[in-house]
Amino acid sequence: MPLKIVYKPHTLHFRREAGTSRGVLTQKTSWIVMITDSEKPGVAGYGECGPLPGLSVDDIPDFEAQLADVCSIFNELDLEVFPFNLGIILEQLIPENLPSVRAGIEMALLDIMNGGRRILFKSGFSGSEEGILMNGLIWMGSYENMLAQVEEKLSQGFTTLKMKVGAIDFAQECRILEAVRERFDKDRITLRVDANGAFTAENVKEKLARLSAFDLHSIEQPVKAGQHELTAEICASSPVPVALDEELIGVAAYREKFALLKKLMPPFIILKPTLLGGFSATSEWIEIANRLGIGWWITSALESNIGLNAIAQYTARFNNPLPQGLGTGQLYTNNFRSPLTVENGHLYYRKEIAWELPDYALAEPA
Repeated sequence: MPLKIVYKPHTLHFRREAGTSRGVLTQKTSWIVMITDSEKPGVAGYGECGPLPGLSVDDIPDFEAQLADVCSIFNELDLEVFPFNLGIILEQLIPENLPSVRAGIEMALLDIMNGGRRILFKSGFSGSEEGILMNGLIWMGSYENMLAQVEEKLSQGFTTLKMKVGAIDFAQECRILEAVRERFDKDRITLRVDANGAFTAENVKEKLARLSAFDLHSIEQPVKAGQHELTAEICASSPVPVALDEELIGVAAYREKFALLKKLMPPFIILKPTLLGGFSATSEWIEIANRLGIGWWITSALESNIGLNAIAQYTARFNNPLPQGLGTGQLYTNNFRSPLTVENGHLYYRKEIAWELPDYALAEPA
C-alpha cells in the first residue's frame, strides 16, 4: 500500500489578540499534511505541523522547504506503515530538529492506520463517553481585560485557571490573582501561573515569595530555559511548585531527557507534543517522569482542531487526574469544524458532529 503525502499551509486567525510575555499574536500558521493510500481510495489521514513562533526548534525561515524535502523523500519510498515500523519511519525520515514535522506526520500515519476517521487512539474520550478536565487560559492584557477573561472562564464552568504573568505590571498581575482568591479559595478554584521565563536570577525569589500568598498550584517556567543550576535551586526551594516546559524543548535523546529531569527534579513537567517531536517522544518524557516521581500534564501549542484532536486523544489514554491544557480550539475564527466541544471546563469529542476538512487530494504531490 504505497502511501503518498501532500501538505498545505493554513493560517489561523485569532478571535482576539493573544498576549504572552514574548509578545502579542494575531495569527499563526500550521502546515496540514494529508496521507493517502493508493489501495484505499477515499481514505486519508490528517496531521498538523505547527511550529510555535519564538519557541519551537523548527521555527525557522525555510521551514516549508524542509517540510517539502521530507515529503518528497516520503513519496519516493513507497512506504507501508504498521505499528512496528511507525517509529522507524519517523526517526529515519524526519530529522530530530524538525519536531513539529515528526509530530504532524505521526498524527497522519496514526490516522490512516486506524481507517482515516480521525480516531487515532480509542478511549472513553474518543468514544464520546468521557471528557478531559482542562484549565481555562487567561491571556495577558490590561487589568480590566484579564479580569473579564477570568469572569468568562468561571461562567463556562472552569475550576482551574491558568494566567500568564511577567509581561504587564507585576503588582497588577498580583491584584488579579488576589481578586480571584478573595472570592474563591484553593478548594474551589485552582490557580496556575505561567511566567514563560520572564523572571530573572535577581528577582525570581522575591516574585515567588509574593506569588505564594495566592495558594497557587504551580508556576510554569519561572526563568529562561538553559540555566540549570539556577533552575535546580528554584525547583528545590520555591514556595510555589515549579512546572517546566520550555526547559524540555530541543532535548531529544532518552539519556539526555533522563539526565535533565534527574538534575532539575521539578515537581511537574508540561508536555507539548508538537514541540517535543510527537507522541513517541512525549511518551519517553512521561515514562521518565513517572520513574522519578515527577507529576506531568499535556498541553496543546496553538494547533488547529486537527492537531488538538490528536493530542487530546493521546492524552485521554493516560487517565491523568490533573487538569490538562487543551483549550485552544476556540481561539480561532477559521478553525476546522470538528467534534471537539468545550463543556463545563471539560473537552469532549462529540462524534455526532461531522468533521469539515480540506480535501488536498488534488494538490500537487510534495
